[in-house]
Amino acid sequence: MMMIGSFAVSDEFLGTFVPIMVYWVYSGMYICLGSMERYRLHSKVDEDEKNLVTKSAVVKGVLLQQTLQAIISVILFKASLSLYLFKITGSDDADAATTQQFSLLLLARQFIIAMLVIDTWQYFIHRYMHLNKFLYKHIHSQHHRLIVPYSYGALYNHPLEGLLLDTIGGALSFLFSGMSPRTAIFFFSFATIKTVDDHCGLWLPGNPFHVFFSNNSAYHDVHHQLYGSKYNFSQPFFVMWDRILGTYLPYSLEKRDTGGFETRPIKVSKDE
Repeated sequence: MMMIGSFAVSDEFLGTFVPIMVYWVYSGMYICLGSMERYRLHSKVDEDEKNLVTKSAVVKGVLLQQTLQAIISVILFKASLSLYLFKITGSDDADAATTQQFSLLLLARQFIIAMLVIDTWQYFIHRYMHLNKFLYKHIHSQHHRLIVPYSYGALYNHPLEGLLLDTIGGALSFLFSGMSPRTAIFFFSFATIKTVDDHCGLWLPGNPFHVFFSNNSAYHDVHHQLYGSKYNFSQPFFVMWDRILGTYLPYSLEKRDTGGFETRPIKVSKDE
C-alpha cells in the first residue's frame, strides 16, 4: 500500500493505472515533436494518407483496450501478487512484501529477467499472429492498419491481442522475475515508455533508446512496412529472437531529400 497525501492507494491500482497515464503523457510529448519533419521516419503527408484508420478511431480503440486491460490486469495482478507473497514470505500479507531488501543489483537482475521473459513471450505470440492467416486477418491486422506508426497508436490493437501480448505477458514477467509489486509499477511504466518510443515515428538525436537498444523506432518501422511484415517481430526490448530464428532484417537509415529519414532494407528490395 502506498500513501499519496492522506489516501492509501493499493499497488495493484498503481501498477495498472500509472502505465496508462504514462502512455498518454509520453505520447503527448511526441505529438508536440511530430511537426519536426527533419526527424520523422515518414512525412506528415504519408502519415495522413497511407494509414488505413483515422486518428479518432485509434484513440477510441486504445481507450477501449486500456479499459478492458485495466479490469483484467487488476484481477491478474491480485492473483500474481498472492503467488508472489507466498513465494517470498510464505503468507498472503501484502505488507510483508515491502520488507524485501532493496539493492540496485537485485533491481537490475529483476528488470533484465522481466525484459527477457516479456520479449520471449511477445516474439512467439506476435510471430504466430503473422503466420496464422485467421489470427492475422481478424486480430493482428488491426495494428497494421498503421502503415506509418505514431506514438499514441502504439497500443492500437485488437483487445484479444492486448490481453495475450501485454496483460498475460506482463503477468508472466512479474512472476518469473520475482520483482515486488512496487518495482512492477516502475517496470511496466518503463516498458510502456519503450513501446511508445518504438512507435513514435521519429529518429531523435541523443535518444537513449536508440543508443542502448537495437530494437527501436527505426527497427520497428521496418516491420510495419509491407517488405518487412515477415521480419523484425521482436518487441519491445531486444532483437535476439529475430537474430536466432532468422527473422532479422537488416536495414539502413538514410536521409530523405524532402527532409527526415527513411528505413531501407539491405537484404530485401522494396519491390519484393
